[in-house]
Amino acid sequence: MAVHVVKSGENLWTIAQLYGVTVGALLQVNGLPQEGLIVPGLALYIPNDQLVNRYYKIKAGESLWGLSQRFQTTVETILTANPGVDPNRLYIGQEITIPTAIKLPLETLGFIVPYNPNAFIANLSTFANQLTYLAIVSYSFTEEGYAYNILEDREIILQSKLRGIQPLLMIRNFRNEDFDRQLVGRVLNNPTYRQNLISSLVNLALTRGYSGVSIDFEFIPPPQRNDFITFLTDLKSALGSLLLHVNVHAKTMDIPTNPIIGAYDYRRIGNVADIVAVMTIDYGYPTGPPDPISPAWWVAEVIRYSITQINPAKLQIALPLYGYEKTVPSNHTKALSVLAAQNLALTTQTPIQFDLAAKSPWFQYQANEQMQVVWFEDIRSYMEKYRLIDLYQLRGATYWQLSLPAPQNWSFMERNIAVKKY
Repeated sequence: MAVHVVKSGENLWTIAQLYGVTVGALLQVNGLPQEGLIVPGLALYIPNDQLVNRYYKIKAGESLWGLSQRFQTTVETILTANPGVDPNRLYIGQEITIPTAIKLPLETLGFIVPYNPNAFIANLSTFANQLTYLAIVSYSFTEEGYAYNILEDREIILQSKLRGIQPLLMIRNFRNEDFDRQLVGRVLNNPTYRQNLISSLVNLALTRGYSGVSIDFEFIPPPQRNDFITFLTDLKSALGSLLLHVNVHAKTMDIPTNPIIGAYDYRRIGNVADIVAVMTIDYGYPTGPPDPISPAWWVAEVIRYSITQINPAKLQIALPLYGYEKTVPSNHTKALSVLAAQNLALTTQTPIQFDLAAKSPWFQYQANEQMQVVWFEDIRSYMEKYRLIDLYQLRGATYWQLSLPAPQNWSFMERNIAVKKY
């Protein structure tokens, strides 16, 4: 694989010639407009037949020869990729790069809010091979705990199964177009309402043909921390062989009284759930100051804390398929896909910057005499997150959300990730 960051004076034809690919391939893989607009700082993903780079932390007693055998490569290839590494002085925790033909094996999950099921199904083949699970965001619950359907999901369930994707019923504490802390607190605090929610969820999952349930309860009141665990434990028991997937807000320490993260007892949730997905997104949040959506330094901190509480083999992290455009200084926020963000820089002919600590692209431009700041993701930021997943040997990744085009991510996955299917 290769990434080319555009420099001033370059054009797509010269870049294509440099890498031995066609201009058409660059347009397609990177979602560029047909007129071939580029700007300095734009990161282009260049598909090629190079070996996959895997990332590894040295453990006690390991050698480069042993790793070369495990990854079906050679010591010489590993040394070439790691200048300065002495094979006779490896140390525990040392991070190395391993070029290999063996792709990174992952379980992936994409979310879809099915406002337009037909449009989604028409586009599903674009990334179907890159998904293990599909969480269909179509359910909420009443004040008495009865789960109910909001958006039609039956055809998406069918089509996902036909494409080898396991559909999950995703339920949120959603009311009046927002997450409702009172709603979830009321239901979790009442044993009868909890049981109503469990019974109705299991019934819906079975009758509609789901492979499991994905829980997204946000802003749970901290006093319901133990009630949430009781709910998950009883739900998992009732689900039987069906999968229990739980989404939790990201944190780097446990603060049980915090109104956003306090109710999530990572260790106990990890003991109950089949998969725990930490939402490593919205570090830069709507209406907040212009900040990266998912800065690499923060994601790494979240992972390092999470794996002290949750078995890495159960842990997924979230990758955003979106960016935020913010008006300064009001911080009025507009969400847009990563592709739309990239192409906004192209149409406004604005150079793209790259924050080295966050491993995130951004740019700013003037519109209607106001400064607009845009943070988003590109191939470099996605590659860094896959590096962290590999380095810490996590279960996989989630993607919010699939109606947002992200061609660089899907192209990278096709060539570098071995997505597990069941």
